[in-house]
Amino acid sequence: MCGIAGIFNRCAHQQPQPQQLVNMVAIMAHRGPDDFGYEVLPEHGIGFSHARLSIIDLNNQRARQPFKSDDQQLMLVHNGEFYDFQRIRADLTAQGTVFRSKSDTEIALHLYQRYGLAQMLPMLRGEFAFALYDAALDTLYLVRDRFGVKPLYYAQTESGLVFGSELKTLFAHPEVPREFSSTGLFHQLIQVMVPGSTAFQGIHQVPPGHVIKVTRAKGKLSISEEKYWDLEFPLAQSYHTDQVTEQDYIDGVRERLLEAVQLRLTADVPVGCYLSGGIDSCAILGLASAVSQKPIKAFTIGFNSKSYDETAIATEMAEATGADQQVMRLAGPELYDNFVATLWHTERTIYNTLGVAKYLMSQQVQQSGYKVVLTGEGSDELFAGYPSFRQDMFKHGLAHLPDAEREAWQQQLASSNALFRGAMLALNEYRSSALDDKVGFTPSCLQPWLSCSEIALPLLAPHHRAQLADYDAGRAIADKLDGTMLNQRHPLDKAQYVWIKTMLEGQILTWGGDRVDMAHSMEARPAFLDHHLAEYAATIPPHLRIKDNREKYVLREAMKGLLPDTLYRREKFAFMAPPAHTDPQKLAAIRQLAEVYLTESAINAAGVLSYSDVEQLLQRYELGTTSNEEKVQLDAMVNHVLGVQILHQHFVATDMPKLAQQRAMELGWIA
Repeated sequence: MCGIAGIFNRCAHQQPQPQQLVNMVAIMAHRGPDDFGYEVLPEHGIGFSHARLSIIDLNNQRARQPFKSDDQQLMLVHNGEFYDFQRIRADLTAQGTVFRSKSDTEIALHLYQRYGLAQMLPMLRGEFAFALYDAALDTLYLVRDRFGVKPLYYAQTESGLVFGSELKTLFAHPEVPREFSSTGLFHQLIQVMVPGSTAFQGIHQVPPGHVIKVTRAKGKLSISEEKYWDLEFPLAQSYHTDQVTEQDYIDGVRERLLEAVQLRLTADVPVGCYLSGGIDSCAILGLASAVSQKPIKAFTIGFNSKSYDETAIATEMAEATGADQQVMRLAGPELYDNFVATLWHTERTIYNTLGVAKYLMSQQVQQSGYKVVLTGEGSDELFAGYPSFRQDMFKHGLAHLPDAEREAWQQQLASSNALFRGAMLALNEYRSSALDDKVGFTPSCLQPWLSCSEIALPLLAPHHRAQLADYDAGRAIADKLDGTMLNQRHPLDKAQYVWIKTMLEGQILTWGGDRVDMAHSMEARPAFLDHHLAEYAATIPPHLRIKDNREKYVLREAMKGLLPDTLYRREKFAFMAPPAHTDPQKLAAIRQLAEVYLTESAINAAGVLSYSDVEQLLQRYELGTTSNEEKVQLDAMVNHVLGVQILHQHFVATDMPKLAQQRAMELGWIA
C-alpha cells in the first residue's frame, strides 16, 4: 500500500524534473512514510515516483519502487496488493524469471514481459492501481483494480499528462489547474458522483476495472479507455436454480470467502480487523480467527447515541472469537473538530461524519502499531444488504408473488431502517427519465441524492448555476452505465450493479475507505471484494440474496456457525455516525465551522456558493421544525456546503506546488 505519481511529457526529450516527482509523492507521504523512490527514463520524457508503506518485503532498499526491467524498456510503479503472488512468483521462477525482491509488486513487471497486458490482467488478484510504461511501444498504461478500491487520477497539461494516487498529488504539479467544474461542484452538493469524474476541472479518475492507454506519437498524446473486467450478472431467465441447490450456494460462499480472508492475512507485519456490529465485519473476524494461530486484534468504533451504537454486538463477537478488542468511543463534538482535517484526505465532500470516525479510527490503529486491517466493505453490494435493494426488489422484482406476500413485504419495509430515510432512502419517490430508460427504473440508492437537486442548485454561485441550466444529473450518470450489463437483468441485479458503479466506488471506498484509512498510513483489505467471490456471488439467484424479506440470506446461512445468534437474526443496520441534529454538542460544533467557512466574506471570497441561499439553508436547519427525515437530509446538505468551502480552501486557495515542495524539504526527501 503506497502512493504513486508520474509525468509523461509530449516531447520525449523533455525530461521530468526529479525533484518535481519527489514533491508529488511528498505531499501524500501519509500513504507511504517508510521510504520513497523515483526514476526518470533518459530521452523518454517520462518519470515515476513512489511513497512506500512497507508491508510485503520490509527491505526498503531491495523493494524500492519504481521497478525497471533489466533492458530499461519497462518501468512500473504500484499501489496496493497482489494476492496469491507467491504461486505466480514460483511459476515464473520455474520458467527462468529472476526476481530482485520479495515484493508482490514485481510479479506485474514479469507477467507483462511474458504475457502482455491483456493476458496479464486476469491473473492479478487484489486491490491495486499501477502505471506501466513500455518504451518499445512508447505507451503508458494506467490500471485500476476491478472495484476501484485503490484510487488513481490523471490530468492533461500543456506539457503532457500527470497522474497520481490523490488529487493533491496532481495539484502539486504547477501546470495542473486547481478549479471546480460546475458539474463537479453540483455533484458535491448532491453527494452522488458521475462515475469517472471529480469535483475539479480537467481531473479524471481511471474507472474501476479499466485501463487508460496513453500513446505518444510525433509530439502528441493519444488517450483511450478500455474495460478489462465488469461484474456480470446472468440474464434474468438463465439462473440455474434446478442444477444448483440452496446449500450449494451457501457452501460456495463460505469456501470462497474463507480463501479471500486467508489470502488477505498475508503480510510481513501484524494484521488486525475492523469490527462493527454487522454481519460483514463479524464474518471476517470469525474466519480470520479460525485460521489464525494468535488472537486477532479487533478495532471497534462506538458512538454515544444508542440508536447508532453497535458496540455491544461487536463485543459479543470479539469475546466469542477470543479477539483482542479495542473500542474507540466518540462522544460527538470530536467528529466536527476533525472535519476539516478529514476533507484534506477525502478530497470530496461527505454527507455523514462516519468518514471522520473512520479517519480517527485509522489514527488509533496506527498508534496501536498496526498497518493492516481486514474490513467488511463489499458484502452489502454483493449480497443485497442495503435497504434500497429491498425497496427495489419489492417495487420491481416481486410481480410473481401473491398479493398477501407483497403486502407483508411492504409492511416490513415501511417500519425498517427509518433512521436512514432522507439519506440512504429518499423522502419521496424520485424519477429520472434517463435512468428509467437505461435501467428500467430509477434505483432507490440514487433517489435521495438526485432529489436534492432542487435544494442544491440555488446554493451555487450564479455563474455556476448558469453553466448548469440544461444539466441533467440523472442523465449524466445513466450515460456512464454500460447498458449491456443491465439489459435483460433481474431488477435486483440492476439495482446492485448501479450501486457498485456509483455509491461503492464514489463513497464507500473513498471517503469511507482508502482515503481516510491511508490518512494515517493504514492499509484496509476488503475481503468481500475479492473478484473470485464477487463473480460467484453474482450467480446466486435474487430470491436467495433476499429471502422472505431478509437481506443477505445466503451469507447469513454461510456464516451461521460463526455468528452470535443475536447478530444472525438481526436486520441490516447501516453503519453511520449519528447526524448532527441528534446532538446539541454537534450542532454547536457545526456553528463554529459555519462561523469560519460560511460567513458572507468567506463565501464571496471563494466564489462558488450563493451566500443568501446558504444563509436560508442554515436558517431552515436551525429552526429544526421539519420532520426527522427532512432533518437527516438537511444535515447532509449542511455538511456538503461546509465541504465545498473547505475543499476550496484546501486545494484552490492554497499554493499546492509550494506546499508540496515544503513537505519534501521537511521530510528530507531530496532527489
